[in-house]
Parts: sequence; C-alpha cells; structure tokens
Amino acid sequence: MSRPRAVLGQLSDADWRLLRVFLSVVDCGGMTAAELELNISTSTISRHVKDLEARLGLVLCRRGRAGFALTPAGERIVSESRALLAATDRFRASVDELHQRLGGDVHVAVFDKTASNPQARIAQAVSAFRRAAPAVVLHLHVDTIQGVERGVMEGRYHMGVIPEHRRSDTLLYDDLFGEQMWLYAGHSHPLFAHPEPLNWSDIRQHAFAGLGYHSPNMELSHRERLTRQATASDQESVATLILSGDFVGFLPDHYAETFVQKGLMRPLGEGSLGYPCRFAMIVRRSPAPSAEVQLLHRCLLAAHQTQKSPPVGGL
Repeated sequence: MSRPRAVLGQLSDADWRLLRVFLSVVDCGGMTAAELELNISTSTISRHVKDLEARLGLVLCRRGRAGFALTPAGERIVSESRALLAATDRFRASVDELHQRLGGDVHVAVFDKTASNPQARIAQAVSAFRRAAPAVVLHLHVDTIQGVERGVMEGRYHMGVIPEHRRSDTLLYDDLFGEQMWLYAGHSHPLFAHPEPLNWSDIRQHAFAGLGYHSPNMELSHRERLTRQATASDQESVATLILSGDFVGFLPDHYAETFVQKGLMRPLGEGSLGYPCRFAMIVRRSPAPSAEVQLLHRCLLAAHQTQKSPPVGGL
C-alpha cells in the first residue's frame, strides 16, 4: 500500500512569509487591524491568507460580519507555526554561536509605564547590550502582564519584564526593580477635596477602575472589596478613567506625578492606600536561551545591580 503524498512538501521563503502574515493577523485579531502592523493593504493580507489556505489545503479562519475567528485547523496551525518559527530562530542563533558572533533578532516585552520609573534601568541595559552586540536587532514590545507571559511561553518574546503576581513552572524569574502604587482620585471626584484621613471603608462607597486581569492591582481590589465599575487594559486607561472624575484607581507614583503636579489628581489616604510592586525579568526554562538573550539577561541584571559591567556566566 503506497503512502499518501504530503500536501505541503518543502517550505519556501514565500511559505515563511505567508505564515508570518497569518500569525500577525491572529495576534492583531483580524485583517484590518493587521494592516498597520504589516504596512500592507487589507486586500493583500486577505490574498496572503487565502494563498496559505490553498498551500495547506485547509480553512484556517472565518471572516465576515461576525468578525475574525480561527477554525480548529487554524488554531492548530497557529500553534505549530509558532513552534516552527521559534525552532528556526534557535537554529539561526546556534549557527551564529558556532561562528562566534552575535546576531539575529531579540524580542523583549515589558509592561507599560516603566520608562518613567527611576528604579527601572532598562534603557541603561539596552545601551550596554547594543555596545556588546551591535549586529543584533532588538525589538521592544509593550503588552499586558498576561500578554508578556504568554508571549514568552510561546516563544514570540524571548524575554519579558512584568510585575510579579504569580509564578509559572515553565518560566525563570529574576527580580529587577520596584515601584509604589497609590490610589488616586481626579480633581472633579468627590474624594479629591475630602478631608483626610481616608480608609478602605470610605473608598468602597465609590466606583473603582482597575486592571481587568490577574495582577497585584486586582488582588488588592478583591481583598479590600472595592466597588469595581470599570476595567482597563493598561495604566494609561486607568489614568483616563481617574481623570474623568468618576472613578478612583491605582497608578504608579512616578507616572501619576505629572498629573499631581498639575492638580489633576491626588493620592488618597495621605499616601497610605496603596501597595509596593516588584518587577521581574522572565525567560523560558526550556529550550535554553540563545547567546544573545543570555547577554541581554546579564546586562539587565548588571544595570539593576548598579554594576559597571555585565557579570560573567549564563542564565
């Protein structure tokens, strides 16, 4: 009995491009949203997806008035494609190591509003890394906590920097820096002019806006039984809701400082209603990070230990 002929055959450069376009569409949640990401027209993106479906002999997604949705086959191809592209990146990194050179691409994702944190020395680490590996193309992304974790686990991001909230056995964690979160009210909110002191019981009577996913922010709001009436995807969204005057919410003190100086918001409870937050660097336990990622790892640790040069050794 003859074996069935493979549908796909060998992968060409065109196939790689089609896979990357398809993954961008998935990450963006649709073809229209991916237009800006890919810098090509929606019609071209649609044609690429159709070409990929024809190449694979599978229907990967549904698109129409109901929106973009993956088929079961599409979900499987997304998973396999990510694994394939990650394996390709590891192969390229290994070849570079054999040639004793550092090159390729490194993708790093951070939680938002770290640049204004005086304790965060990511910029200094990037500078040291660029001096040591000028041929590496560094891609810096901003994502939610879960987005960073998921991206590192799936291999889309080689490294992440997130607030510590819970740990996964598939990731390695290194403490980097901290920040202080306080509860704020906007200038038109009833609590803005309320005489101090305020406590959690006073806060429960007012609408709270918090991050809509597992985080230290959510943990504290649940513990203190705050009245959540709005959710946000990032700190910028929380600040906007606070500035509306209808909500109280947590913000990093370094980020809120500008709004406080302008009289647009103030911390409540005389700066006692809040919590400290620690940020950690995360990488996958397996497979082992490339030499480029290990170098960046050392640069980040060194920058936050105020050392002048990266320590010797790997992860």
